[in-house]
Amino acid sequence: MYDLMNGIGNHEVLIATPHHGPDAFIKDLSQIEKLTGVIIKRMRELKKDQRLKYVLIFKNHGKAAGGGNIPHEHLQLIATPVTPKRVKEELVGSKRYFEYKDRCVFCDMIIQELDQKERVFLEIDNFLAINPYCSRFPFETWILPRKHSCDFDTMSKNEIKSFSRVFQSTMRGMIKTLGNFPYNIILHTSPFRRRKKKGYWETIENDYHWHIEIMPRLTQVAGFEWGSGFYINPTPPEQACAYLKETEKSE
Repeated sequence: MYDLMNGIGNHEVLIATPHHGPDAFIKDLSQIEKLTGVIIKRMRELKKDQRLKYVLIFKNHGKAAGGGNIPHEHLQLIATPVTPKRVKEELVGSKRYFEYKDRCVFCDMIIQELDQKERVFLEIDNFLAINPYCSRFPFETWILPRKHSCDFDTMSKNEIKSFSRVFQSTMRGMIKTLGNFPYNIILHTSPFRRRKKKGYWETIENDYHWHIEIMPRLTQVAGFEWGSGFYINPTPPEQACAYLKETEKSE
């Protein structure tokens, strides 16, 4: 009854900066642009491997976030022959929303957040950083492109520059507010689509929207969260966003 497969994939370490020290790459905008370019090149290259379906990019910072004992700033890339469960759940939810409203759920989220403004931390060019509604963790922050796009690796050079600016400003603001806090950064983008699966891949270019999730590890996930799938967040996103904006103003 258990399905098994061979362990196929890639695991790569992406060195974020030649400089040693905590958050060294965040201080250098050009380094963020270079790192983003390297990520895109690796994703495009791995897409050529017919065995692979998804590339997951993530960063663990601090022991509480699984960062281990390596102090030099780095990210990890893991390419898998299957679409990760968490991403698949987002894909299915986005598809259902599109079938119901004929619109991208993330685009609708962006429109509402820009209208209400109480959870929008930053807006730079065509990118914005928000503290999402009903956040799972205190100060959880997402970065999204305003222009609809399902694939991270399709960004132009100008878009890479804009993305790097909002990423740098977001991380600086969070560090000013929270100090050297433990966090996970995860890129959610579309899986590779070589063969269109009937009824599933037909609308992904229209219904899914890539985004970056920054999750501070300030609280522990315990029995209630594991048992229920619900998260206890003592800092509402509206309050977190107000703190971040106030810190930004005081600089």
